[in-house]
Amino acid sequence: MSVEDKLKALYQLQTTLSAIDEKRALRGELPLEVQDLEDEIEGLSTRIEKIQNEIDEFRTAIAQKKADIEEAEASVARYQNQLNDVKNNREYDMLNKEIEFQSLEIELCNKKIREALARIDERTVVLEQNQEQVRDRRVALEEKKDELDEIMQETREEEEKLKEKARELELKIEPRLLMSFKRIRKNARNGLGVVYVQRDACGGCFNKIPPQRQLDIKMHKKIIVCEYCGRIMIDPELAGVNTAVAEEKPKAKRASRSRKKAEETED
Repeated sequence: MSVEDKLKALYQLQTTLSAIDEKRALRGELPLEVQDLEDEIEGLSTRIEKIQNEIDEFRTAIAQKKADIEEAEASVARYQNQLNDVKNNREYDMLNKEIEFQSLEIELCNKKIREALARIDERTVVLEQNQEQVRDRRVALEEKKDELDEIMQETREEEEKLKEKARELELKIEPRLLMSFKRIRKNARNGLGVVYVQRDACGGCFNKIPPQRQLDIKMHKKIIVCEYCGRIMIDPELAGVNTAVAEEKPKAKRASRSRKKAEETED
């Protein structure tokens, strides 16, 4: 391929990729919003699972404490029965101490149960709040997905055609040049890797281009990049842009003003 053909292919690829970018821009922030909602739901689900595990642990602890209370109450009843058969004060004091100890154990278990029940109530409130948030986020997610699917259905066919065209154009361009173009395009804020000269300036960064460099661009003998922004530059004619039309309009306005001024002078 000649340099001119390479530049034409690059510009065609640029316009095709820009058209794909426009199709994707129609989606706006929807894909990111969908991803954010999915991540938030996943985080809330993990939190809900953790809270549920905590509640289950408190309930298990309550069940254990209730079993301890039953055991302590059985011990108290047994010790009280043994009081009737004591033979000396030492045995009597020892049994009373055991009864007192088991009674304290029962009080402690009841206190732990009350604390666990209070914690269950607290965690249940938090659990319900998180579950409500998940429900709200899922409704929002479905709405965003429906909106995104609707937009994608409208643009999918056109976008696929543009992608196929871009793949065909890429096959025409030598790998090293294509890699350079993609690198330039990736670093460019507006995604333009190839621009044409506009009013003696780079169409990407709008810095002035010296006349000799403009002449080199028009010659199509070599690939020239902007010394300021690094974009590949081509002349407007190669891009199929008619600059003469744009230049004629201001002249026409100036001419009409001149005629109007002359008419006012004659009056």
